Amino acid sequence: MNFEQYDCGGHFDEMFASDGRVRPVSEIFIRRLERISPDELRRYQRAAEMTLSDMGITFAVYGHADGTEKVWPFDILPRIIEAGEWERIESGLKQRIRALNLFIDDVYNGRRILRDGVVPEELLATAKALRQECVGFHPPQGVWCHITGTDLVRDADGRVYVLEDNLRCPSGVSYVLENREVMKRTFPQVFQGMSVVPVEDYPERLLDTLLSTAPAGISQPTAVVLTPGIYNSAYFEHCFLAQQMGVELVQGSDLIVDDGYVYMRTTRGLQRVDVIYRRIDDDFLDPKCFRPDSMLGVAGLMEVYRAGRVTLANAPGTGIADDKAVYAYVPRIIQYYLGEEPILANVPTYLCADEKQRKHVLANLDKLVVKPTNESGGYGILMGPQASAAEREECGRRIRENPRNYIAQPMLDLSTVPTIVGPSIEARHVDLRPFVLLGRDVYVLPGGLTRVALRQGSMVVNSSQGGGSKDTWVQGPLPSRGELPPRTESRQSQGAS
Repeated sequence: MNFEQYDCGGHFDEMFASDGRVRPVSEIFIRRLERISPDELRRYQRAAEMTLSDMGITFAVYGHADGTEKVWPFDILPRIIEAGEWERIESGLKQRIRALNLFIDDVYNGRRILRDGVVPEELLATAKALRQECVGFHPPQGVWCHITGTDLVRDADGRVYVLEDNLRCPSGVSYVLENREVMKRTFPQVFQGMSVVPVEDYPERLLDTLLSTAPAGISQPTAVVLTPGIYNSAYFEHCFLAQQMGVELVQGSDLIVDDGYVYMRTTRGLQRVDVIYRRIDDDFLDPKCFRPDSMLGVAGLMEVYRAGRVTLANAPGTGIADDKAVYAYVPRIIQYYLGEEPILANVPTYLCADEKQRKHVLANLDKLVVKPTNESGGYGILMGPQASAAEREECGRRIRENPRNYIAQPMLDLSTVPTIVGPSIEARHVDLRPFVLLGRDVYVLPGGLTRVALRQGSMVVNSSQGGGSKDTWVQGPLPSRGELPPRTESRQSQGAS
């Protein structure tokens, strides 16, 4: 494969410097790739796609004309991160999640940060994700955000920035693991001579995190994964993680509250459940507490939770910390709770709720990216430089109607990675979603999910918007990460009915 014609279009490329030289972290991989013919490389790509299909690795797109279930789009050319850079990213993510966990606890208990004027009280008072039901509550072991997916981007200046935090029901980690498995099955020779940090122990780490945050006094806790069902876009992931952890996958109808505890219906009767890894939004968790029309949750669940008899991961109410308006204050939050400067920088952010900042946004819609504060999946975003005049006018109208619901950021020039496009290799823009676990300690999965915008010139990497993914390699050796903490032995489940 010849890379002489590879053109990164003036963007920061993860594998090639601006003068065309291969970056040191990618040199072994590129040299090996140069010994493979274009036809052979395309055969490996097709083999990977067939493997994904045979393994049933899918995701769902709501309302798509071609149907709901789609094979996960995957490119076999990996994204490679040097160990020293990853160490800095990992430290920054650990710092961020510790501060956000303290912030959430403070919001629901005391609100010191509001009294001290670090975060405006009005910002919290108008937050859709604030749950009054959680006020005065401390979750088991003090952990609110057990699992976080933090979106990172590299701009044209080469720096890595935090784009947003996802602390409610972050998805995508199953594809990290399956991407690696597909690479090893279909393209194993590219790993030779490469010190790639493994990711396969994530399910074990996740289970240990969940069990370590069980209510106090339970020696052998039982955990389950709670799914809304087969029509959820991340249902494949729910099944995958439950199977990999060796726990039951349940729906709301499989659980019942009785005598102050949560039980799972099984073929041998009721079995107590101590930890619920819930993949259901707050609104649908408990019809007695939130939406009364919910058929997905468990009636009375919040009462058991508030009594400290079950752990919900992530805790209800964590969405307050991934409100995109609150995101703008995370550097101050880190300084306030930890007394440290942020290791990872935020993207400069304008809050439309602020009159002065709103005027700037409205006057510069052709230069900015405007985002709703509580949407996900790339929906509702205006890419100002690429939008039509009519689209910008409509966005301005929505901002004036509900300024609290919008933020704006400069249009970033996302870094690129070589990607197979038909018969050639072309530069495509990427972001990165590492996954962070908070239990006894903080664990960051090496690498994470690299999402790639498969459409030429596009900066939208979400799979729901036409994006795909790559395997992410952290090129070792890394410093000693320590041994995995001993796993708390789980009670054997008896088979959900």
